[in-house]
Amino acid sequence: MTDNGLGAFDLVIFDWAGTMVDFGCRAPVAALLEAFARHGVTLDEATARADMGKAKVDHVRALLARPDVGAAWIAANGAAAGDDDVAALMADLGPLMRDAAGEAAELIPGAAQTVAALRAAGLKVASSTGYTRDMMGPVLTGAAAQGYAPDHLVCSGETPQGRPTPLMIYKACAELGVWPLSRVIKVDDAEAGIGEGRAAGCFTVGVSASGNGMGLSRPGFEALAPAERAARLASVETSLKAAGADLVIETVADLVPALARRCGP
Repeated sequence: MTDNGLGAFDLVIFDWAGTMVDFGCRAPVAALLEAFARHGVTLDEATARADMGKAKVDHVRALLARPDVGAAWIAANGAAAGDDDVAALMADLGPLMRDAAGEAAELIPGAAQTVAALRAAGLKVASSTGYTRDMMGPVLTGAAAQGYAPDHLVCSGETPQGRPTPLMIYKACAELGVWPLSRVIKVDDAEAGIGEGRAAGCFTVGVSASGNGMGLSRPGFEALAPAERAARLASVETSLKAAGADLVIETVADLVPALARRCGP
């Protein structure tokens, strides 16, 4: 193990929205609200965020399974949602998500520097997402232009099941030749992604300030009064730890020093 704690690991797998890009995980919320509104159902932001991190089709199904959303769907459309309705929602959601994600592809401050530090220490860098590969197109382009291009990407629909199952992590590790899973770090802002990391046996890191639990843009987060900011960060940290996070940091900029404190000598 090196002095900075990174010698215990071979690979870091980062989530995207709310972890590496899109401070506040705003894009998927906006897209979901619009997709459901097109079918006569008004979602509030808290409802849209409840199952964040899952594959988007699973996220849509989870929303429709909620009693309040299910009742609103029946009121607007005359019958309970079925597979055809899920398909119709996804047909709307795909382009909406692609556009919103592309507009929100700005890297979270410190993300590129963190990746550079990990690579300098000899670690591989992979990524996974609840977005489909088509949705990820403009995000990948935007991130690369800012200096972030992971060694590997797993998208929604590319494994038999998505989060919180560990299959996306298994796929990345198999294709990168990394094992055992205890030498892998999973970094995510959503409980589903934390559950994924725990299920895989990874060292799992939650992100509190920039992610879904906080749900604020960077200016919105920075505008919080110190006491309110501290209280909200503590609440998000509690939720992430309850989901199984071994460590919680505010943003990915804090990852390397936090690992040095936690895993170093």
